[in-house]
Amino acid sequence: MKELFFTGGATYMAVLTILLITTTAWIIYHFIIAYSSKQKNLEKLLRKIGYGKSMGLFTMIVGIIGQMTGLYHMFLTIEDTIKNGVEVIPALIYGAIRVTMICTFYGIFIYLFSLLLWFVTTTMIEKKLEN
Repeated sequence: MKELFFTGGATYMAVLTILLITTTAWIIYHFIIAYSSKQKNLEKLLRKIGYGKSMGLFTMIVGIIGQMTGLYHMFLTIEDTIKNGVEVIPALIYGAIRVTMICTFYGIFIYLFSLLLWFVTTTMIEKKLEN
């Protein structure tokens, strides 16, 4: 796991990890407040939990931006390599594309995790309101 973190680019992977922690903490914090609240109308609190879902979407977009940045630098490197008269083999290109996808996968997994947290927390709060 640590190898994937550094292979995917420490800068973007660190930003994604911070966003994962922030999103998870946001949803859990507002879930605890909403679940322990004595109010019957929890729309405002449920909306705040929904913001965690938006934070997860933002994380996925940051992952995609990380991939686009990696692809851009890959193409620049390929261009410089060709200018120097060195032949670029397809295996090198495929490996570079594989590396750029790590950020995107990580961002997508964080988004899916935020959706799962959002679904579980809102379902638990709605069941509490029914009782």
